[in-house]
Amino acid sequence: MDIEVLGACRVMQTGKSVVPSAVKPRKVLAVLALNPDRPVSVGMLVEEVWGETPPPSVATTLQTYILQLRNLITSAIGGPSPDLPLGAKSVLVTQPGGYLLDTQGGSVDVREYERLSGGGHRALEKGDYEAAADLFRKALALWRGPALADVECGRVLDVEVTRLEESRMGILCRRIEADLLLGRHHEIIGELFGLAARHPLHEGIHLQLMLALYRAGRRTTALEVYQRLRDVLAGELGLDPSYELQSLQGALLDSSSELRLDQPLSLFRVRAPGRY
Repeated sequence: MDIEVLGACRVMQTGKSVVPSAVKPRKVLAVLALNPDRPVSVGMLVEEVWGETPPPSVATTLQTYILQLRNLITSAIGGPSPDLPLGAKSVLVTQPGGYLLDTQGGSVDVREYERLSGGGHRALEKGDYEAAADLFRKALALWRGPALADVECGRVLDVEVTRLEESRMGILCRRIEADLLLGRHHEIIGELFGLAARHPLHEGIHLQLMLALYRAGRRTTALEVYQRLRDVLAGELGLDPSYELQSLQGALLDSSSELRLDQPLSLFRVRAPGRY
């Protein structure tokens, strides 16, 4: 079984989709798909589908949704086989107090994303910025849109989607950090302007944009970015820019040697995903 949740929910068995069209069974599958090869409790599934007000028939209704999912899996695999002696029940497995989606070694995009991201973090900490940037790019390329874009998420899925989206933003900031350390400030300015427009309160992105602009010989524009962010933070949140941003502004005004490419970013390093 192959699972993709970094975008629309895709769950494929032997190359065939087993994602139901009905809203509630799709929620059940999405929770299972976010926990591949791990037991998911009945309580978690009930909370996702019905919240705090499950119907009196909740146990029977949930079993009906599980049966619908197993029917889709049966259509995909064509019945029991030596590898799946119980047919669909070997894939969507009943566990004590819950269910488990057995991927049988199939691909899971979140696992690959986390593997690549972890490698990027390790490479960045070791100073291998080229490898870090490459690994972070590969991790981000797995995203096809917002996580579970075609699922009506309840409380359980909302938490997981938020976690994944926060991770995505953090990895994006780390990839940009690696690019800055490689001297690619000219190449990423356009991307950073777009990100700053979409995330007007994200201090980490604005910090990186200011640094890239300065290194590209655009100190005045970098200071204008700071001023706009300061106005937005004050107007919407009643906050001043973070210490890191204020320190960077001071360094820009002084044309500090700390801003040179050959200097470490320890003072101005982005606390990904940043305060926003």
